Amino acid sequence: MIEANLNSENNIFLINKPLGWTSFDAVKKIRNILLKRFSPLSFGEGMGVRRLKVGHAGTLDPLASGLLVICTGKMTKRISEIQLLEKEYTGAFVLGATTPSYDRETEINATSDFSHVTTTMLYDAIKQFTGKILQAAPLHSAKKIEGKRAYDFARKGKDIELKPVEVFIHSFEITGINLPEVSFKVVCSKGTYIRSLANDFGRTLGCGAYLASLSRTRIGNYLLADAVTPEEFSEKQVSINLLPA
Repeated sequence: MIEANLNSENNIFLINKPLGWTSFDAVKKIRNILLKRFSPLSFGEGMGVRRLKVGHAGTLDPLASGLLVICTGKMTKRISEIQLLEKEYTGAFVLGATTPSYDRETEINATSDFSHVTTTMLYDAIKQFTGKILQAAPLHSAKKIEGKRAYDFARKGKDIELKPVEVFIHSFEITGINLPEVSFKVVCSKGTYIRSLANDFGRTLGCGAYLASLSRTRIGNYLLADAVTPEEFSEKQVSINLLPA
């Protein structure tokens, strides 16, 4: 635990984003807490409190929880650098069904028998998703297409093609098997969609799959174990987890 200097605008905070929150919800919460604490003088003459810069280094979907790195003030300049760091996730896939969003955001649109899936097949399948792979983003995602978010097309029922891009899976481990649920840990590059990994994994097994749960546990050397929830941040205010500027 590092003592935070809340008289400075230049900080990096590690936040444990709750399930159901958007990344913007977390940023807004932290920003409002800091705005209440700072005086206008904290930002220098001629600068108002409302000009406090706050941003995050890597979006988490509302149905995902875990580590969100939030930067304030001049530390927002490091957001692009932090976004390039490798990410670690844990979670679970459900075999035998698919959804349009590749997770629980949308209803199941197809089911399939998964009784043929063996432990050997599962471990053989993960080998196909290690190293450099081509992956297409989910249609229900914030991926930009012709200047618009992909989910805007999805919500209007428009079927568009999202071209696969190269991502890197450093490691893909199965941590538990309780069919139809398969628990996993993945370490991957920036731009990897774990929802797409779930969908592709299910397709390889011939039964379909969707992402049932997801938590981001690490970004580079920033650990979820060192993060606090927005509520804890609000309650402690001074004794909070902070990366030194």
